[in-house]
Amino acid sequence: MALPTEVPDNTPVIIGVGQYSERVGEPGYAALSYMDLGGRALAAAIADSAASGNVAGAIDMLAAIRAFEMSRPDRVPPFGAANNVPRAIAKRVGANPARAILTTTGGQTNQQLVGEFASAIAAGDSQCAVIVGAEAISTVLALSAKGEVPDWSEDVPGTFEDQGFGLEDLIEPALFAHGASGAIPLYALAENARRARLGLGLEEYRREIGKLFAPFTRVAAANPHSAAPVERSVEELATVTDRNRIVAEPYPRMTVARDQVNQAAAIIVASAGLARALGVPESKWVHIHAVTAATELKLSERPDLSANPASIASVEAALVRAGKGMGDMRYIDFYSCFAIPVFNQCDHFGLSADDPRGLTLTGGLPFFGGAGNNYSAHAIAEAVQRVRGDRGAFVLVGANGGWMSKYATGIYSTAPADWSVGGRFAKLPKAANAVPASAAPFDRATVETYTINRSPKGDAAIFIGRNPAGERVCGNADLTDPATAAAFEGGWPFGAQLAVVQDERGRNVGRIA
Repeated sequence: MALPTEVPDNTPVIIGVGQYSERVGEPGYAALSYMDLGGRALAAAIADSAASGNVAGAIDMLAAIRAFEMSRPDRVPPFGAANNVPRAIAKRVGANPARAILTTTGGQTNQQLVGEFASAIAAGDSQCAVIVGAEAISTVLALSAKGEVPDWSEDVPGTFEDQGFGLEDLIEPALFAHGASGAIPLYALAENARRARLGLGLEEYRREIGKLFAPFTRVAAANPHSAAPVERSVEELATVTDRNRIVAEPYPRMTVARDQVNQAAAIIVASAGLARALGVPESKWVHIHAVTAATELKLSERPDLSANPASIASVEAALVRAGKGMGDMRYIDFYSCFAIPVFNQCDHFGLSADDPRGLTLTGGLPFFGGAGNNYSAHAIAEAVQRVRGDRGAFVLVGANGGWMSKYATGIYSTAPADWSVGGRFAKLPKAANAVPASAAPFDRATVETYTINRSPKGDAAIFIGRNPAGERVCGNADLTDPATAAAFEGGWPFGAQLAVVQDERGRNVGRIA
């Protein structure tokens, strides 16, 4: 193995990571904007590098991760935002990158960008690249509740690349029209499909989620950046109460991603040659051994509604490129917006909820916080710190976007990685085995999976199934019908035959046939 001093100049290395957070009402709370939070995280990353030279002045690429409130064309940040988000963050540390980017939507984006930027550095197209993102949703809600409307708009000059929203692989109009229009019900549809495959009742399955996530809460309780630093028992997480109400079957409120956060994180990737020139101590260098990215079929097209083979393919491909196995990973962070992305990895690799390594470095999205599209920057920041303190150890970070729609995996270590031969970053091909869907009216359906959205406005049951031709269809179950309500509320409508009509709004409404 080459010594760090023998690492070629064009080898990409992470030289700095930074996190910044604040909680409403706590000492020092300043109600910072997205841009201010991002600037503080980037400043922390620069300081973390311990460079003697001017890191900010060396940044030639900077990608700003889209905040949630800028992630859809129908969303407008309620307090405004910079017209040029990447350069607004850059100016806060005195940086003026030649290339500034506003990224697409998706929680896998920052992990994938590590691979893309590392490849650019290895090819000589960049010397120092930054990935930075921030969320201020908690502050927005707190100030809005008091009737306060600060002005967070900024007019920042300079060019930037707007990569668009990148929602093409996420939009499913039929599901959206029937009430599955957000992450919670869409993940719940997949979660219940897995529950059916395992033959577990609702209470049994909620306990399995509790067993998975209770160890996450212990990590979150010790993390100073956590939005909810409270240790919870399996029983607290699994038991349905007024405080832990069902948001969509089978999910109690405490077990879904927490988006009410004020968190930011930044990653600086540089060439080894520039790192030397900037005086970054080699003890700070963390090598990028592999990054892979994969795109999944749309939820309604997946042959197995409970599975996410693209995420498995991404992790396996990263391990192969790093020349390692899952057993070689001393640290792991699996994206955990909901239980099923973690369960998918555990099911495939034979990991248990009480794996002694743990399955999160931050505390997970329901407890540390689901910092929008930027959560995995926090995971990578934690990963970097772990391997710096455990020289030669390897860490794996899995990043998920959409509704298990996209996945990117990174493997890191202080052990040097040889980028001269290529192949350490790869985008994997999309599967070609999509189940055909039908948009035509149908009068019969067999239920494959379902969820029930619970809200103050009323409950709505959503199903995905097959019509008599075997095509995928979706609709709403009529909970006013006693037999239908008994099957769906009882938690076991799987395989049920529905008689379906179209209502005045064109929605498919099914009753037990």
